[in-house]
Amino acid sequence: MPGERPSTPIDLRFLEGPRSRWRELRSVVSIASEFIRGFRKLHFVGPCVTFFGSARFKEDHPYYTAARELAQRIGRVGFAIMTGGGPGIMEAANRGARDVGARSIGCNIVLPHEQQANPYLDVSLTFERFFVRKVLLVKYSTCFVVMPGGAGTVDELFETITLIQTGKVRDFPILLYGKDYWSPMLHQIEHMVEQGTLGRKELEFVFVADTVEEATTLLQERLVAMWQRASRRKDTPKWWFLEEGLNGRKGDR
Repeated sequence: MPGERPSTPIDLRFLEGPRSRWRELRSVVSIASEFIRGFRKLHFVGPCVTFFGSARFKEDHPYYTAARELAQRIGRVGFAIMTGGGPGIMEAANRGARDVGARSIGCNIVLPHEQQANPYLDVSLTFERFFVRKVLLVKYSTCFVVMPGGAGTVDELFETITLIQTGKVRDFPILLYGKDYWSPMLHQIEHMVEQGTLGRKELEFVFVADTVEEATTLLQERLVAMWQRASRRKDTPKWWFLEEGLNGRKGDR
């Protein structure tokens, strides 16, 4: 897509232990560069609701349809919709945002088998490192909608739960969509509560819905409150940071 950073080869040796000090320094600079690029690109996107879910669901799948419709409803309130930028649930949510004129954002990732950005993005970024991508997905979001997904979705879900549990972020609702799909995981969470490894109070921010209507009801009041808080933190581009027109107007790519 226009404006996307060309993908570079993945550094497979980064997590394999110590390397030369020069190579480690180069990695630190590269990581910092990814963060700075993300901060600059996303600083003015406005309050976001982030959707997580499987990249494997096709357009005719009920979960795809539900994600698209829920993104439409959230987008109409005025929130930007942010995803991992790929296909499946990510595409459905970005498509829902595009349907109603809400800003649609994708934070894609370079993979060995490259994940292509979906065609419904107004703002598109591509990262080499998962941890940089996850920080940005949390930093600019006021709420997560977690649709059915695989290991990556569960990783993103529990990392966010951990951040809330440990007080690193607060007032951050997580909506799990699909009671049957998430039932085994919810049983495991209940077991953790019974064993004392997780507090029930710490899960007050997690909600479960089985229909778009139910999800809308659960989110409605919380989204209004989050919009009001986010509106008080609005910033404007500064010429000394060369920020004017950085993201373009709504709908630009």
